[in-house]
Parts: sequence; structure tokens; C-alpha cells
Amino acid sequence: MVKLSGVIITYNEERKIEACLTSLQGVVDEIVVVDSFSTDKTEEICKKYDVTFVKQKFLGYKEQKNFAITQATHDYIISLDGDEALSPELQKSLIQLKSNWIYDGYCINRYNNFCGQWIKHSDWYPDKKLRAFKKGKGEWKGINPHDSYKLYDPKSCGKLKGDILHWNYPTYSAYNTQIEKFSTISAQSYYELGKKATLWKIFFNPTWAFFKAYFLRLGFLDGLNGFIICAQTANLTFLKYIKLRELEKKAKTI
Repeated sequence: MVKLSGVIITYNEERKIEACLTSLQGVVDEIVVVDSFSTDKTEEICKKYDVTFVKQKFLGYKEQKNFAITQATHDYIISLDGDEALSPELQKSLIQLKSNWIYDGYCINRYNNFCGQWIKHSDWYPDKKLRAFKKGKGEWKGINPHDSYKLYDPKSCGKLKGDILHWNYPTYSAYNTQIEKFSTISAQSYYELGKKATLWKIFFNPTWAFFKAYFLRLGFLDGLNGFIICAQTANLTFLKYIKLRELEKKAKTI
């Protein structure tokens, strides 16, 4: 039977971290929390549990998660954010997996709670994430803030039953704030990669993002919140490209 490390990155997660830690009890053999110097009670709550608590200045989403892996004692990892938890079915799947680990990594569906409603469609479910993996078989990659774990051998990937429960935005205002933050980070990441904000991308990409999420992926079945999510998906795409265009114009004037 393999030993499993639960690895969590946190910043000001006092409202949600306890659910995360509780869900890992009896499933993992150690819990490692890498915290970006929270100013709330996150550290106090974590230290009520048997965790290794590491303080690390935030390096970037993928960079922070790659660092967190290095802090784990064991070679097998289940990676979570501080606002996520294991569903009961996923707990059972992970316990069984420890006795029969076959693949380099395992994908898990993430079930998102938006303003008190569990979202079952659009781009938000099944929202497949690769979160259980063996050290050295991959790394966190992608364009911040939309990081994802990539296996070096993509074919060596299994699927686990159960969900990662994700409580992401408690209010519409919180969602609006995050859209602004994420679009700024995305624009900067795109700029550093040399991507361009053409007029075609500014007009077409947001329209396609809404159409795909609302109609093709049935976001309309989630009611008003489904519409809000799909509209904000388009808005995030639009803001990302106009902010990228601003960065391009600024560079030309220097």
C-alpha cells in the first residue's frame, strides 16, 4: 500500500480550510499546507490538525503548487486548494487507490458551488482535474492563473469516482472581483508569451466563449446563475484581451 500526501496551497481561507482538512482525515498519511502568509485565522485552524505548515511567499499559481509538491514526504500526492474538499465517494476511491495504484496520475471531476448553488453544466461540470499523481511523473504547467497538472506521459492517466467539492464564489461581488484579478494576470501572462490581442480575438473569442458554455455545454440549465457564469466567462475573455492590448500599446510608447 502506498503512502499518500495531501498537499494544499492557501491564502486567507479561514472560512473553508477546515472542510478541506476534515475531508482528508483517514484518507492521507500526511497533510502539507503551503501558505502565502495569510492574515486571517488560516494558520490557527490548520495547526489544530496534524499538518506540516510551510510559509512561502506566493510565487505564482503553478509555481506555488510545484513548490508545494517538494514539501511532501511521500511520493504519491492528492493536490487541493484551500477552498476544496473530497466528497465521500472520492474519499473511498482514494483509499482503494492506495492499495492498487496503477497509473502515473488520476483525473477527478470538480463540482463547483457558486453563490450557494451547485453548478451542473457549462464549463463548470464535470470540470475534470488531474489532482492525484506520483511525484516526478509530471508538473504544474499552463498560463497563470489557469494552471493544470500535466503528465509527461499523458497516456498513463486513470479516472477516479467521486468529486472534488469546490466552494469558489459566495457572492456575485466576489466573482466580479476575481474576474478583474484573473483577467489582469492572464493578460500579463499572454504578454510575456508574446501573444497578440487582435481585433478578431477581442470580438470573436468572448462571443464563442459564451456560446460554447451557455448553449453547447448546457449552461442555460443552471438558471440565472448559469447565465451569469457564462456571461462572466465571456467577460473574462474580453477583459483579458483588451488588457493585453493596453500592455502592447504601453510597450510601444516606451
